[in-house]
Amino acid sequence: MKKFLAMILALVMALSLVACGDKKDEPKTDGQTPGGNNTEVTEITNADEIADEMTSEDGKYEIAFVTDVGQLKDKSFNQGTFDGVKLYAANNGLSYKYYQPANGDQATDDDRYDAMKAAAEGGAKVIVAAGFMQATALTKAAAEFTDVKFVFVDRDSAVTTEDGTALKNVLGICFQEEQCGYLAGYAVVKEGYTKLGFTGGGGGDNPACCRYGYGFVQGASAAAAEMGVKVEMNYSWLYGASFAASTELQTMASGWYENGTEVIFACGGNMFQSVAAAAAANDGAVVGVDVDQSSQSDTVITSAMKGLSASVQWACGKVYDGSFDEIGGTFVTLGAKDNAVGLPTATWSLTKWTVDDYNAMLAKMADGSLVVDNDYSKLDSTDSLTLNLVK
Repeated sequence: MKKFLAMILALVMALSLVACGDKKDEPKTDGQTPGGNNTEVTEITNADEIADEMTSEDGKYEIAFVTDVGQLKDKSFNQGTFDGVKLYAANNGLSYKYYQPANGDQATDDDRYDAMKAAAEGGAKVIVAAGFMQATALTKAAAEFTDVKFVFVDRDSAVTTEDGTALKNVLGICFQEEQCGYLAGYAVVKEGYTKLGFTGGGGGDNPACCRYGYGFVQGASAAAAEMGVKVEMNYSWLYGASFAASTELQTMASGWYENGTEVIFACGGNMFQSVAAAAAANDGAVVGVDVDQSSQSDTVITSAMKGLSASVQWACGKVYDGSFDEIGGTFVTLGAKDNAVGLPTATWSLTKWTVDDYNAMLAKMADGSLVVDNDYSKLDSTDSLTLNLVK
């Protein structure tokens, strides 16, 4: 199963890299229509070509997406996940719809459950839910709507009932964010940056963001040790609890840049907008997250990416080819060995650390000769990196 998934991730992630780097991608023609006739169809590889909303003939929507906190079009986590929904649905002639829990950034577990209930009652055969905060609502919804398959993105364990029984209609998908975080941290130091920053979403409680950040620290520290240089990093969870852009976050980032910080890893949805604005005003640089964010700002020098769209398409495919029962009730952890994390090579702008250097390091991660620690509870300063924890 993992070999097949790795092949799909490699193909779809490669296509997404090109799409992020060049919005002029031409759809490719290949295969048959979902109905099985011999009519040649155009396969869409760029999710931007697909409308966010569509109207089904029967008023029902087979593939539903329930958003995490933040905006649907956040150019990051929500959008990257929804891209997978749109691409799978559009390329297979299926209806789709997104549901945003009520009360926005202040949504409760009840709000999230209500969104999932609306999706299930609206005809969903698959509900894709993004973000670890969906756990309570999704557990309740999956136990109630047992005929619906749930794909839980950023879930790092099986979803179980109170008595510990795994819900067989739920698949968890998580990523080794520490690996792409490491690659980004290593890359920026190799590029010559020694004054770094990290600002993360979720208030320090989001496991994925914590893995990103800890990996970034490890990569920067490793490169600094190799080069014999001293690196400093501001590290903060302030102003990111809701993953939203804010004047407070922009002010903090501007202060960092004004005091010598050269590049900040903006790890959390729309937080990117605040950091990028601060960078633009202070001749600073930014590391993007989840997807290639270089098209969003000239300040972006690289992005720590994970295969959100690709993994969602793969999971939806398991539902429609009848093999979801083989993976339901479990979770998968995807990383370098699965072609599921990395940096964008199609928009590569680094000059001192090359694509060949990057591919060599990624290969070491994939074969296990380079292991990145994911226990972010051990986050601390090292001999080669001065870590300033901003609280």
